[in-house]
Amino acid sequence: MSDQEFTKQKRNQLEMYSLEDLVPQNHLLRKVDQVFDLSFVYDLVKDRYSLDNGRPSIDPVILIKIVLIQHLFGIKSMRQTIKEVESNFAYRWYLGLGVMDKVPHFSTFGKNYVRRFDDNNLFNEIFERILETAKENGLVDHTSLFIDSTHIKANPNKNKYEKIEVEKTAKHYQDELEKEINEIREAEGKKPLKLKEEKETKTIKVSTTDPEAGYYVKSEREKQFAYSGHVCCDKNGWVVDLHVTPGNIHDSTQLPVMIDRLEVKDLLPRYLAVDAGYKTPHNAKYVLEKYIFPAMPYKRPVGPKDLMNKNEFVYDEVYDVYICPNNQLLEYRRTDAEGYRLYMSNPQMCRECPLLNVCTKSQNHTKVVTRHIWQDELDIAEDLRFVDTIKEIYRLRSQTIERRFADAKEQHGLRWTRFRGIKKVTMETTLIFACMNLKKMAYFLVPDQEVASNNYACKSIFFIFRKKRKDKPIFKMSLSTV
Repeated sequence: MSDQEFTKQKRNQLEMYSLEDLVPQNHLLRKVDQVFDLSFVYDLVKDRYSLDNGRPSIDPVILIKIVLIQHLFGIKSMRQTIKEVESNFAYRWYLGLGVMDKVPHFSTFGKNYVRRFDDNNLFNEIFERILETAKENGLVDHTSLFIDSTHIKANPNKNKYEKIEVEKTAKHYQDELEKEINEIREAEGKKPLKLKEEKETKTIKVSTTDPEAGYYVKSEREKQFAYSGHVCCDKNGWVVDLHVTPGNIHDSTQLPVMIDRLEVKDLLPRYLAVDAGYKTPHNAKYVLEKYIFPAMPYKRPVGPKDLMNKNEFVYDEVYDVYICPNNQLLEYRRTDAEGYRLYMSNPQMCRECPLLNVCTKSQNHTKVVTRHIWQDELDIAEDLRFVDTIKEIYRLRSQTIERRFADAKEQHGLRWTRFRGIKKVTMETTLIFACMNLKKMAYFLVPDQEVASNNYACKSIFFIFRKKRKDKPIFKMSLSTV
């Protein structure tokens, strides 16, 4: 018998297996099934289903499990996920489908999202329940947390947009800032600041296909429409919170938002590590007010590179003055509307200074150094940077939040989104990080079982039908073939 005929015979021989035996004992979905029960989904969606009218509905748990399979294994689309389910025994086992059972059409989830899962907290509830299970098992440690953001490439064509004029939004801490400025002005015998009657505007690019995406511009990176995923994780890599904003929202504005979200969850940390983009006076003040030790890196001074930067001027707290490198004093004059205290030099002294050319380009030879009214809090964060404990925590950023982003983009499809609109992008992002937590929890809570190398998946065969040939053995399917 030729090899081709022998192969054909093996393909045509009839063997009876239990689906349970066709799935490896250490398969990820077996572990997921043990640690995460989805029965709560029925209560969340019961108002969206009719028991009396229409055709029989597809089990909502099966729909959610299909989505979990897609994001657990980083399958690119729902269409491809359904194709994988059709031929994968482990996927069918997890869904509770037999070998010959029909798999739902790939468009079913999209229709159910619009009809039943839109305006529903189902996906966030899945994320929170996974996180709660991990916390109950002592896997989450929120003593040290790490916050950062990553951009998610949006779906629309970056060349299809329109330019529009919009009002500049006020700073998220504007009311608090104006209150302190007016208190300072009142103490100095000055009138309170007057609100500007005319609103400032700016020109932005808005996508014509996904208006909710923001035009992302950052140094050498590609300019594109994108969303930003703001994520917080602990030192063990468990994602404890996330939310999504348009890509043109600056990271620094979202730190108070994330701290407030953590406080609602009772997850405020003792130490909080962020990158230089979050190092602003207000963020330092806000973190310290929550009794959190900030781990913030060195931030390079901004300004013309051909002039001395502010760090070369020494601040004297006792006399509230700055001392220049030529040992001249810059005295406080006033506080501007942005919350900066202005310290100015004596122009008569500066005119004859040998450092004038590298100090200022002012026509009246006056050097101005600014100091924010919350600079004291920023100085505390800067001093903490040299503490050994803070150093060790900040070094963990590359092993925690950065690694989570790398896994999400390389293995789970977070590099770009197939959806349009912030609501759908938030849904997908939440599911991705929920599945990452679920995979991590499954491996932690369910250890691998010892499986003998000669163990075959057809242990519980009931009947084997084949032609009786004494010269050919019975071939069995091993676990490694599944």
